[in-house]
Amino acid sequence: MPLTVLSVGYTLAPVSENAVGGSEQILSALDRALVAAGHHSIVVANRGSETAGTLVPTLPIPAQITEIDRRRARDLHRQAIERALSQWPVDLIHSHALDFADHLPAPGVPTLVTLHLPLDFYRPGSVPMDRPGTYFNCVSASQRRSFPEFARMLPEIENGVPIDQLQGRHARRNFALALGRICPEKGFEHALDAARIAETPLLLAGQVFPYESHQAYFAEEIVPRLGPQARFLGPVALARKRRLLNAARCLLVPSLVPETSSLVAMEAIACGTPVIAFRAGALTEVVEHGVTGFLVDDFREMAEAIQAAADIDPAQCRAIARRRFSLERMIAGYFDLYQRMIAEEPQRKTGSRRSGR
Repeated sequence: MPLTVLSVGYTLAPVSENAVGGSEQILSALDRALVAAGHHSIVVANRGSETAGTLVPTLPIPAQITEIDRRRARDLHRQAIERALSQWPVDLIHSHALDFADHLPAPGVPTLVTLHLPLDFYRPGSVPMDRPGTYFNCVSASQRRSFPEFARMLPEIENGVPIDQLQGRHARRNFALALGRICPEKGFEHALDAARIAETPLLLAGQVFPYESHQAYFAEEIVPRLGPQARFLGPVALARKRRLLNAARCLLVPSLVPETSSLVAMEAIACGTPVIAFRAGALTEVVEHGVTGFLVDDFREMAEAIQAAADIDPAQCRAIARRRFSLERMIAGYFDLYQRMIAEEPQRKTGSRRSGR
């Protein structure tokens, strides 16, 4: 039976296949899969998002994000969700938003909250939250271990990437690549320092969101390290990202926070490109040391690993990615969870009435 799923994105990041953020990419993939399977997908997200299903748009990203903008964005998200619930018979809400606790509607529709970020990023007391019919899941085993145990935490569903779509025929070139949101916790200054020590050109691609701290980080830590051997490309869409990943000598992931997953590392491995990463959270699960890349402790070790990247077998990387990081596996996991949550909701309501709750 066709479902109607209402997906909710973060209040201040547009959703699309070409989004920089991992949660926006995952939401986009599920939206496309729902439509392809004949379901009704509704997405509450910023104006400018690109969806296969029905977009209920909120405000566009402001030129400068202030606390006033944050509050306004949360209010508009809350209103958009209520509007969608009044217009369509929604079977399930799936929130991917960091600020989900600020705009979820009154209980009534089964709700899944996918936790894409470390526990410390969420508002204290929101995980878990006291809201009937609300369940949570993580995107990796290491992330789930970092959260407290509670009854409404479901088994993790690991992220996946479009393996076949990432395949390309591009000659390897002698440059290292770094990709992602340009912000302090991503530690890209360490990638730039490592590439300089290794005497290897570096291409850095990503987006500087209009937060004061992100812009200051870019100006103070990234710009001074740029030059003929280190270039900033800005945001790149999927097609260009695929070309870069297939041509790069290696991908550098110098994250300074416990990553809950790493789509870009999975994408690189799917392209046969070694990943050199700090030992941060789920990166130790994604990267198989000495097989699909190297796990290092600082930028000096990263520089040494850049030189050793040629020892990694691209064919083995691709085979491992196909076995471990399939987007189809991830989508099947969520679809199965949707069906089970919807089927079990009437039983939960009946049980509550019988017990007098």
